[in-house]
Amino acid sequence: MTDLVIGADGLPRCAWGASTPDYAVYHDTEWGRPLHGDDALYERMTLEAFQSGLSWLTILRKRPAFRLAFDEFRIPTVAGYGDTDVTRLLADAGIVRNRAKIEAAIVNARAALELPDGLSALLWSFAPAPRPARPASFAELAAITPESTAMAKALKKRGFRFVGPTTAYALMQATGMVDDHIVGCHVTLPPAAA
Repeated sequence: MTDLVIGADGLPRCAWGASTPDYAVYHDTEWGRPLHGDDALYERMTLEAFQSGLSWLTILRKRPAFRLAFDEFRIPTVAGYGDTDVTRLLADAGIVRNRAKIEAAIVNARAALELPDGLSALLWSFAPAPRPARPASFAELAAITPESTAMAKALKKRGFRFVGPTTAYALMQATGMVDDHIVGCHVTLPPAAA
């Protein structure tokens, strides 16, 4: 498989984005587009943590159930969850039922509430300067960068869980802090202003 493929619709896209219809929609409409807002970024951070050790496709297909189970990822609501909610979430077959990840989602919501300038401001403060050109292949990309390492360290210092450097970089890719679409991909992204 090459890093850039022509889809059935005739559009060139990153190879992973052409592998399933679900990925094609996600690749074309969400991945790499600048995303701001505390709740929106909390959702993405939480889903990236749940993805750890699993396929992103699994999480993507369960996202509607996650949104329902976690009250649309409203930070103040999730921060108020208690033992009854953990039990409810562990019984929800529509999501990934992992106690450590569920508890981390709640702890992270509480930590997000404590941020004086909000989660969005903190996360975007680690966005690197745009690179001069898109990568020619995925081989040019690292799973961990100095920025993702710094982001993970800052989050952990503030009490966040399941936010290692690899998860942080995946979050940066998904939310447009970096543009990791391959050169030639049809997706055009707006500027990633903080």
